[in-house]
Amino acid sequence: MSRPSLLAHDVVRTLGARRVLDGVSLTASPGHRIGLIGENGVGKSTLLRLLAGVDEPDAGSIIRPAELGFLHQELPFDDASTIADVLDEALREARDDLAELERLAERLAHVPQDSPDCAELLDAYGRQLEQAQDRDAWDADRRAAMVLDGLGLGAFRHDRTLGSLSGGQRGRLALAALLVRRPSALLLDEPTNHLDDGAAAFLEEQVRGLPGVVVVASHDRALLDAVCTDLVDLDPAMDGPVRYGGNYSAYLDEKRAERERWERRYAEEQEELAALRHSAGVTARLVAPDRERRDNEKMGYGHRAGRVQSQISRRVRNATRRLDGLERSQTGEPPQPLRFHGTALTVTAPAEDPSDDSLTPPTPLTPLNSPVTLVSLRDVRVPGRLNVARLDVPATERLLVTGGNGAGKSTLLSVLAGHLAAEGDVRRRQGLTVGLLAQDTVFSHPGRTGHETYERSLGAERTEKVPLRSLGLLHEADLDKPVGQLSVGQRRRLALALLVARPPELLLLDEPTNHLSPRLCDELEAALGTGPGAIVLASHDRWLRRRWQGREIRLGSGRAHGDEPCPPDRHLPEW
Repeated sequence: MSRPSLLAHDVVRTLGARRVLDGVSLTASPGHRIGLIGENGVGKSTLLRLLAGVDEPDAGSIIRPAELGFLHQELPFDDASTIADVLDEALREARDDLAELERLAERLAHVPQDSPDCAELLDAYGRQLEQAQDRDAWDADRRAAMVLDGLGLGAFRHDRTLGSLSGGQRGRLALAALLVRRPSALLLDEPTNHLDDGAAAFLEEQVRGLPGVVVVASHDRALLDAVCTDLVDLDPAMDGPVRYGGNYSAYLDEKRAERERWERRYAEEQEELAALRHSAGVTARLVAPDRERRDNEKMGYGHRAGRVQSQISRRVRNATRRLDGLERSQTGEPPQPLRFHGTALTVTAPAEDPSDDSLTPPTPLTPLNSPVTLVSLRDVRVPGRLNVARLDVPATERLLVTGGNGAGKSTLLSVLAGHLAAEGDVRRRQGLTVGLLAQDTVFSHPGRTGHETYERSLGAERTEKVPLRSLGLLHEADLDKPVGQLSVGQRRRLALALLVARPPELLLLDEPTNHLSPRLCDELEAALGTGPGAIVLASHDRWLRRRWQGREIRLGSGRAHGDEPCPPDRHLPEW
């Protein structure tokens, strides 16, 4: 049975005063698994909603298969509905196929072979059989049990109500229902949210096995690498969204090659510009009319001078014309990737109003008289949240902290920062500067703009040296918005910008790739390897963890319901 394609042509969508999608086209054929990538706000989720028919475009057309599944943010069931209700709906099409096959078989058994109705019934039975085989209807109940188990819901009673499930559990149940259905086109928006490593790997295996169309918007680079046959970059470009063949690794190879071509072209143009400026300037002065004659020119000076001057003047004019044209159309300088600026600070006093209530000092700790070790923990315990027998953080540390939800990763970072009191022996080097990127970023003055917050925190000199817009972490339109109006992701990006622009001696990062595009994640990852001072990082990011080059510790399971968010970093002004 042939499966239909999913087609979008010149789709336009405007939300408020902003045109989110401007003439986007997409062809998704059966067997193709297309990943949508780009910065936050470029329209990935908007495009998925349009493809699903949940929203309508302002212009353009979309042709979609009748059997389409879309991973909604919320299940279309009320809180009193049960897991069984969700599964029954997911299995309805497969069960209807089997029931219809049984009905047609029973009719065929009572119709003579030479009857006029027999051929029509046989044709209907064949079409229904093909559809049932395409949906793998006979295996649907076993598949449902396998999917629930693979997504961590296998132990849940089917009579459990949706109201008793957490948001993450409801999201996994919605995903399970789609995988059980196996629609002709599957649209997924950040499907690995709330999934542990095992469930994410199971999802990748299931998605790779789907015969129809898959379109997935995700920041999960491991997922994009494991399942995608194509990637569409929705970041603004001169010719619109760019489609790349292959998975995320192939995309990275192509982007590296693009960058190299861009840098080479820019360097060649700059070299040509320098040569043209020399020709138009220096050469013109050398052939000026009042130039003194050399001795060997005197005999034929009058005869040759005009001809030579004419030839060189023509070359100067040509160089000037070429210079003017190249200056108007020259290639822009490639933007600098995200990187840490300067060396780690050796003072604790921030460039901010000392009356600011954000400058609460860290928890007093016993000084550590060691030039090599920054923080030392011995038999440290936060009841119900963390238990660490021994941990030393050297001055050049690159430490990855892993573990499941509730293992105490965020708690450990908070203890290292000195923001959380703990039992046991905690020692920090005297005068140590610490920066913590917490999962929940709060600024003391929500009325100040992002640019004002950045400048007041860093000081005018540092701000001029490392402009906020040069880091590429916030859109130009967001720089002058009050920080209280920024999203959670935008506030974390601003907090990260402060750390990147003025790195501390000990940098603590809690899930730093959350709310970053894949491109920025890659740049941050590269910057961590060369950043100053020590870096301790806690992350669920599978792509980052697989490529980590430093030390790693894994914390055991602690609390049942996850870590408490770290308090904001009080060493950075405004936090």
